[in-house]
Amino acid sequence: MKRKPAVTSREVAELAGVSQSAVSRCFSPKASISERTRRKVLAAAKELGYRPNSIARSLITRSSRTIALVLSRLDNMFYPLAVEKASLRFQAEGYHLLLFVVPENGDFSDVLDQILQSQVDGILMMSALLTSSLARECVDVGVPVVLLNRSVEFEGVSQVYSDNYHGGFWAGSYLAMGGHERIAFISGLASSSTSQRRYQGFVDGLASHGLECQSVAYGNYDFEQARQATRSLFSRASRPDAIFAASDHMAVAVLETLRHELNLRVPEDVSVIGFDDTPVADWPSYRLTTVRQPIDQMVEEAATLLLKQIGEEGAVAECRVLPVTPIMRATARAPLTAKAQA
Repeated sequence: MKRKPAVTSREVAELAGVSQSAVSRCFSPKASISERTRRKVLAAAKELGYRPNSIARSLITRSSRTIALVLSRLDNMFYPLAVEKASLRFQAEGYHLLLFVVPENGDFSDVLDQILQSQVDGILMMSALLTSSLARECVDVGVPVVLLNRSVEFEGVSQVYSDNYHGGFWAGSYLAMGGHERIAFISGLASSSTSQRRYQGFVDGLASHGLECQSVAYGNYDFEQARQATRSLFSRASRPDAIFAASDHMAVAVLETLRHELNLRVPEDVSVIGFDDTPVADWPSYRLTTVRQPIDQMVEEAATLLLKQIGEEGAVAECRVLPVTPIMRATARAPLTAKAQA
């Protein structure tokens, strides 16, 4: 079937009785145009079946109105939620998202070449690892970058993440105050800044009560690897009586393994704490005690920073650390004495 020729903005302008530039402004986000003119243009566009050509517009404005969204995985519920909120936020500003997936511990340099060839206006990175050298390369070519839920030792890149250290500190302190003594940690990726900070806070929280982390197993933010990590911890002579997992995704894997493979009661036999407070944490089957990240605020802050860097020449990179909130449900024993301190 032969495709019909595209309707042009000139044809819309003629039917609406306005200038061609008025048609362009009508379809440009936040452009100045009267409501009367807008209605006339939209009515003419609907009648003719007109759709603005974003590629042609980008050649004129030298802006692709696209944002590269880079992440490593979508099975962890935190990231689909973040992607959804970021998509809605940027769509409201007239931007499109291009999704690039980099495997955990994968080589981001190859993907960076693809991103730069796409002529994106900015990059929002979630979960993928960005080295300081690659961060510098982005800055050198003039592409704004914001990291969400990750950090990098480079001052030229904006970063937004939650207070992972104090979230981990609360988890360690809460488990210690619940009377636990053999407390283990299931880690995310060893290279992950979020997992590292959560672990350090956790260790310090235990130390504040005179305890040490009994053992560490690596779940690498993966459901099946977290199940295997749990099996490994409970195959030892000295079994943990509590587990802090570096994400809810892994904590749910821990719960499934404890209850359905090892026939252990939670929290009577083993307490479990996660991190993120994704929707699954509040499901009746889990009622997971966890640490809530302010995902709405994190995405809003990251989007605002990225749009600022895109729109303002010479905008300075910023680092914003947002507070976390302990969420006490049913998978960890309550403190035996005083109330746990956040």
